[in-house]
Amino acid sequence: MTKVLTDARSIRIKGRSFLAVMLSPDLPIDDWLIRLDDLAARSAGFFLGRPVVLDLTDLQIDRPQLKDLIAELAKRNVSIMGIEGARPSILGSGMPPALKGGRSVSDIEVQAKGPADPPGKQAVAETRPAMQSIVIREPVRSGQSVIFPEGDVTVIGSVASGAEVIAGGSVHIYGALRGRAMAGSIGNASARIFCRKLEAELVAIDGIYKMAEDMAPNLRGQAVQLWLEDDAIMAEKLI
Repeated sequence: MTKVLTDARSIRIKGRSFLAVMLSPDLPIDDWLIRLDDLAARSAGFFLGRPVVLDLTDLQIDRPQLKDLIAELAKRNVSIMGIEGARPSILGSGMPPALKGGRSVSDIEVQAKGPADPPGKQAVAETRPAMQSIVIREPVRSGQSVIFPEGDVTVIGSVASGAEVIAGGSVHIYGALRGRAMAGSIGNASARIFCRKLEAELVAIDGIYKMAEDMAPNLRGQAVQLWLEDDAIMAEKLI
C-alpha cells in the first residue's frame, strides 16, 4: 500500500553556509602537530566550537596515517567536519565525509602598490568584483565573534581580549585591537588589517598568522596597518 504524505507539518530542509577553518597539514605530521599545539597554546580557545575542514590536497598519506591524524586532532578538541582533497582510497567508514566545491576564494578590489614596494616598482593590477562590507557600531566584547566571509568588517570601537573579528576581506578597527583579527579568511592575500591601537592576541591574513609575542615591540599600542607579502605578515605604523 502506498502512503501519500500530505501532512502540512512535513520536514523543512534549507541550505545554509557557514565559515569553517581550513587546516592544511604538511609532512612530517609530528612537526606540524607541534606547530598546531603552539598556536593553540598561545591563542586559547581558537578551535573551540569552530567547524574545521581538513585539506589533504597533495598530501601523500595513507589511510592509517589519516586515522592517526584525525585521532590526534580529536585529542586536541579539534573536531573535523569534513575532508577536502583526499584520495577516495584513503577514506573509510567512521571518518568525516569528503567535501568538494567549497568556496575558497573571494575576490575583492584592485590590488594597488603596497607600502613596502620599492620606488619605481610596477604595481600589478588585478580586476576583481567589489565585495560587501558591514559596520559594527559597538565594541566587540570578550567571547564574541564577528564573522563576515562576504567582505570587509569595520568596527567602530575596540575588540576586547578573547573576542575575534573574521572577514573575507579587510578588517578595520577604529579602536584598540586586543583580541584576534583574521582578514582574507576564505582566500584573499590582498586583504589588510587596520587598527587604531595594536594590542592583538593574534592577527592573520589569508591563513598566515602572527601572535602577540611575534610582533615588533615598537608597534604595540600604535596605529598600524598589516598586509601580506611573500607569505609573511608585514606591518607599519599609520601616520
